[in-house]
Formats: sequence, C-alpha cells, structure tokens
Amino acid sequence: MTVIRVVLVDDQALFRAGIRMVVSSQPDLEVVGEASDGAQALEVVRATRPDVVLMDIRMPVMDGLTATATLLSDPDPPKVVMLTTFDLDEAAARAIQQGASGFLLKDADPEFLLAAIRTVHAGSSVIAAAATRQLFASLGQPTRAVPPAYGELAEREREIFALAARGLSNAEIAAREFLSEATVKTHVSRILAKLALRDRVQLVVFAFEHGLA
Repeated sequence: MTVIRVVLVDDQALFRAGIRMVVSSQPDLEVVGEASDGAQALEVVRATRPDVVLMDIRMPVMDGLTATATLLSDPDPPKVVMLTTFDLDEAAARAIQQGASGFLLKDADPEFLLAAIRTVHAGSSVIAAAATRQLFASLGQPTRAVPPAYGELAEREREIFALAARGLSNAEIAAREFLSEATVKTHVSRILAKLALRDRVQLVVFAFEHGLA
C-alpha cells in the first residue's frame, strides 16, 4: 500500500492537532511534518519531501501564498491544497493561478479532507471546474493578451475549450456536441497539451485570464 506523506501548515496549533488526528487515523496517510508559518513550511517541506501540503493562506512571518509560490518553483514540488475560511476567497484564486491543486474550507467535513488529499495525490484538483468558474467570475479577473498557442487550436477544439471553460463536464459536452465521452476526453487532452495546462481547472483559469471565458 502506498502511504501518502502529508505536511500541515497552520499558525493555530489546536487546528493542526485536529487535522493531524484525522489524517493519522488513516492507514494510507501519514503526517511527516508541521509548520506554523510559511517560512518554517519551506524548511519542513524541503526536509521531509511530502506528497501533499495542506497550507493555510493567512499566517505570520510568511503567508501561505508566498510559501506556495516558492515551493511550486522547486524541482519536483509537492501538491499544495490551500486552507481558507472563505469559499469565494481572492487569495485562494491567486493560489490556484500559481499552481495550487485547489482549496478547502477550514470547516470542511473530515471525510472531505481525506478525500481531497487522496484526490490531489492522484493528480486531480480538489476544486471542480464549475466551482473555479464561479470563483473567478465573482472576482472579475483582469484579462491578458491571448497567447499564440490558443490560435493553434482547431475549430472543434475551440468549441470544446469554450464549453470546458464554462465548467461543463465531458458528459455534458458530449451531449451538447453529439460526440462520445471518449472523443471529448481526447479533445480536452489535446487542448491541455497544446496550451501547456495541467488540468480542467487550469483551463478555466486560462480562459478567465485571457478574456476567453
């Protein structure tokens, strides 16, 4: 059995203790380190090399956004899930733009927390594409110039890009476009590769950043 190694970063010791208790109760999860601020987190993460980091956004000394951006610039970085008190949090949106694998509300159910750790370790994002769209739409993100790579998408790929950017699932896109789910999945994979995006969440972020949503 593969054991997922986790580091907890939060300035509230009592909150960390509760998360540690939940995570440590699972045979496939192990807490390998803790930190109370972003600067300490960099030391702990680099020393322990965890698979997943649960990172509070607001902390003293160095906040979670700065720590996350720094960690994700390291070679072979861990997956980072932000912890926040607000569901429509501008800081969480910035973290996703930086490459975080999503965010969790601090009052999330323990079962959801555990599922989130396993989900990001498997390579997916915690926040769904539809929720990402809602988050970025609420913040009115500024747009950037559309990169040349977007112009290289075929007409059909642009159509599917537009639907995926609206948060539609493969099944929903397939139904609208009269395609099989497998075909849609192939198109989405090609779109992500051409635009150098990690997943559908990053696709939504890309669409909002460049005024394509």
